Amino acid sequence: MQDVFSMLTALRRPRLLIRAARIGQAEYNRDRHLQRILGYGSLPRPAVALLRLMEMEREIDDQRRAEDAGYSLSRHVDLLIAMMGEAQLVQANRASLQD
Repeated sequence: MQDVFSMLTALRRPRLLIRAARIGQAEYNRDRHLQRILGYGSLPRPAVALLRLMEMEREIDDQRRAEDAGYSLSRHVDLLIAMMGEAQLVQANRASLQD
């Protein structure tokens, strides 16, 4: 199985989507944003949340590619922002475990 960071690196999305997500990442608040995206309840650990977000993003990207009328650009950007935020948390957790 691929490492989650290898899977993230392999993603190919339009530059404008990534740029918008990077701008939004600066304001990412896990409690507020992740609750809205995943639903209310207890939040999963960052690695688990990241995998779930990647699954959701793959589905919405398939809609984008198929030019589906139900595609939501704002939802796609929200998912990418959350993915970037969670990836940053996973990376920080890994770094703290290595210290």
